[in-house]
Amino acid sequence: MKQDLLTLLKEEKIIAIIRGIDKKSVERTVHALRDGNITFLEITMDTEGALDSIYRLKGMYGEHLRIGAGTVLNIGMAKEAIQAGAEYIVSPNLDEQVVTYCLEQNVDVWPGTMTPTEMYKAYQLGAKAVKVFPIGTLGTKYIREVKAPLRQIEMIATGGVNLENINSILENGAIAAGVGGNLVDKKFIQLGNFEEITKRARMFVKCVKGENYDDTNR
Repeated sequence: MKQDLLTLLKEEKIIAIIRGIDKKSVERTVHALRDGNITFLEITMDTEGALDSIYRLKGMYGEHLRIGAGTVLNIGMAKEAIQAGAEYIVSPNLDEQVVTYCLEQNVDVWPGTMTPTEMYKAYQLGAKAVKVFPIGTLGTKYIREVKAPLRQIEMIATGGVNLENINSILENGAIAAGVGGNLVDKKFIQLGNFEEITKRARMFVKCVKGENYDDTNR
């Protein structure tokens, strides 16, 4: 029986977003994130060799990592990502065809929404959760405000998530947060400093678990 991804995500609370790094650095970045106790990884479709990376990483890690595709803008991209082995699909936008296709393929889809209208439309289409984007601009309390009338809709916050606001995002009702550049920092990848990526991953994981983390020299 396939493990329910959303249940696992509620436990893990973090999706590490890999975007725009060079193809040769993807595997080392993923390994560094895994060493930092990250389980959910989203490789955006605008990343060099995204489909090949999804395919290879699924073969390497199996269910030890839950690998999805992000920035899936249309049904064509959704089909390619699922064929490559993506376990879930994340979009910055709400495309009805993408949601319907993913559900037909029994693949979790978390479409991008901002307004209550978009959130409820995604819910009506059958999405188990929606991505709320960009939370850094909307503010962490936005989740609480929209969940008051839409409490049945599970929300994943993305955009501008960092160590300072991630717990506020979760406390206001998001089940998880997608973390991009504040975790997968391109400057450290370009320098080959993957130890810093691991360090940051551990800090984020400790933060959402309510443990103290050492942010000296961060």
